Amino acid sequence: MAVTIALEDPASAVARSLLEAYFSDRAITFVGGQYTPKPADPATLRAPDGAFLVAWAEGEPVGCGALRRLSPERFEVKHLYVAPAGRGMGTGAALLAALEARAAELGATEVVLDTNSALEVANRLYTTRGYASVPAYNDNPNATTWFRKPLG
Repeated sequence: MAVTIALEDPASAVARSLLEAYFSDRAITFVGGQYTPKPADPATLRAPDGAFLVAWAEGEPVGCGALRRLSPERFEVKHLYVAPAGRGMGTGAALLAALEARAAELGATEVVLDTNSALEVANRLYTTRGYASVPAYNDNPNATTWFRKPLG
């Protein structure tokens, strides 16, 4: 099954549906106490300061990921999620690569992200795609691990 990645309005019904599934999934898998959803403001996920991408397979949305600008050359990867129907076929890696490419198009020289240690598959994806662990760059109470990757 081929996966395609496309820009989507972060306030669209498709985006909202994927983000609801993402936050539900996070609440189930969260380690470290009470999970507090921290959705990014959709306005920060639109060009020129961001992007929201959706992965599609056979006409169905199977994943999403977003970018938001933290500084002129630093973007943050947000809400990377692969629905059960999209897992095991490289959807996460395809979304991450597309987010990195989009960040570079928007002028980024690096991307950062935060995650939780309970998300073992996500942590493995980031480390195998060249992300290095860094000290916390934000105060997200849901995060236990922070990563950075230079672009270009």
